[in-house]
Amino acid sequence: MSKPIEISNIRIEQDKGKDRRAYIANFEEPVQYGVHGGVKDFYNVSVEEEHPSTLDHIVAAAGG
Repeated sequence: MSKPIEISNIRIEQDKGKDRRAYIANFEEPVQYGVHGGVKDFYNVSVEEEHPSTLDHIVAAAGG
């Protein structure tokens, strides 16, 4: 079996509501996750600031 080329080292911290921060090894700034648009409507939540959802990042990664 070959050696892994990368092992993800990520820590997730919950902010208020649906917001959370992902700290990814070797990156200084965290990635902000939250809700917006249809996701916000689906969960019936109001937020002070909209952020991309985890679904947005999955779709972007698959497309890239």
